[in-house]
Amino acid sequence: MDDAPQSDSIRLDAQALSFTRDIWASLGGDPVWLSKVGFSGHGDLLSAFAVSDLAAGSIAAAGLAIAELASAHDSKAVTVDRRLASFWYGMSLRPEGWSMPAPWDPIAGDYAASDGWIRLHTNAPHHRDAALRVLGTQADKVAVTAAVARWRADDLEAAVVAQGGCAATMRDLAAWADHPNGRAVAAEPLVWRDDGDAAPPTDWSPAPDRPLAGVRVLDLTRVLAGPVATRFLAGFGADVLRIDPPGWDEPGVIPSVTLGKRCARLDLKQANDMRVFKDLLAEADVLVHGYRPDALAGLGLDAAARRACRPGLVDVSHDAYGWTGPWHGRRGFDSLLQMSSGTAAEGMRRFGTDRPKPLPVQALDHATGYIVAAAAIRGLTRRRVAGVGFSARTSLARAAELLMAVPTPEPRDEPAPLEAADFEEAIEATAWGPGRRLKPPLTVAGTSMRWDRPACELGSSEAVWLPR
Repeated sequence: MDDAPQSDSIRLDAQALSFTRDIWASLGGDPVWLSKVGFSGHGDLLSAFAVSDLAAGSIAAAGLAIAELASAHDSKAVTVDRRLASFWYGMSLRPEGWSMPAPWDPIAGDYAASDGWIRLHTNAPHHRDAALRVLGTQADKVAVTAAVARWRADDLEAAVVAQGGCAATMRDLAAWADHPNGRAVAAEPLVWRDDGDAAPPTDWSPAPDRPLAGVRVLDLTRVLAGPVATRFLAGFGADVLRIDPPGWDEPGVIPSVTLGKRCARLDLKQANDMRVFKDLLAEADVLVHGYRPDALAGLGLDAAARRACRPGLVDVSHDAYGWTGPWHGRRGFDSLLQMSSGTAAEGMRRFGTDRPKPLPVQALDHATGYIVAAAAIRGLTRRRVAGVGFSARTSLARAAELLMAVPTPEPRDEPAPLEAADFEEAIEATAWGPGRRLKPPLTVAGTSMRWDRPACELGSSEAVWLPR
């Protein structure tokens, strides 16, 4: 009678390892390292897709990159707890005596159009204003609902996007596969990567316990994939400096994703602030950015300028809708990609709901984040071994293709609810109040995954590097 659970565990591990293998191969990793991966823990987030397998597999790929950099050759150098990995794909912080800010603007959500469903993403004030201008209504949920119902979904999507807003029609899997942008994304590699110019000599080498100690990471990312990536890098010792423009905020996620980082503000459209940024870039080891394609080029910081500013730079980026299709420059977020790519429609079909059924967590964001982190670490390894810089890019849309390529799972037991023992004993003194952080979902032999700074508010630090 014990054979069935053991067989199911082997099957789950194989599916998680399949995601790890695909990510690792896309990064050019030596497949021999795959034998170093192990999984523990049970349960699957309830979904039409293998979300918990993706969580475990993507975190394992980032762990492999750390193991390779640190030359951890133990028989099972990388172990991922799939249950904790699933929860880290959600919110990793449990406040004590205070509440997390609301994750969504009141107007954000799914709306019934005259011929289907559409999602409006209005968390940023200028995105909300764009949608309301098109709809000709005030920021009132009832009024927005009535206004959306008078539009065809595709027409409203196009109108909101044209105004600089964010919206996505719900398409099913077949419609996305046949869409010009869906076809383009499916043909893209999971990770585009390339060696850069020669890097100047350095005496840096990874410390056994904290393999990213002494690495400076310049973080130009926003919700949610990029911040997940740089949080991972901070967990192994990197000095992560996040840069945001004046006035920008992400209250619903900042307590979760600024863990281990310092956060400063610069207006890159101002000459003085741009000079400060270039000085920071000149001393950075890694640049992670999630702006739309060509956004940095518009500021005079295209790829060639970045390499000239910092020879040997490890330059890793991501966008929403991919890099080659007609929507490659479109603003996008995880919840919008779920509508566009068919995952929300497939959830609606599989669960028999009367409205879009998204993934249980922002899985496309988190998966992309760990892929970005793995790319950055492999870039450091490449620079150390070959003496060259490195660039890589991926997208949320391509992460969706990765997830959708795995057969949809049969219903399985969900992870056991979180308990006090799943959290660190130490209290984290965040900028909002005390809290407890989930224990790391990843173990890499000989290293320590921990964060040296509590979560902080945006703009709470100076735009300077710490001494090495």
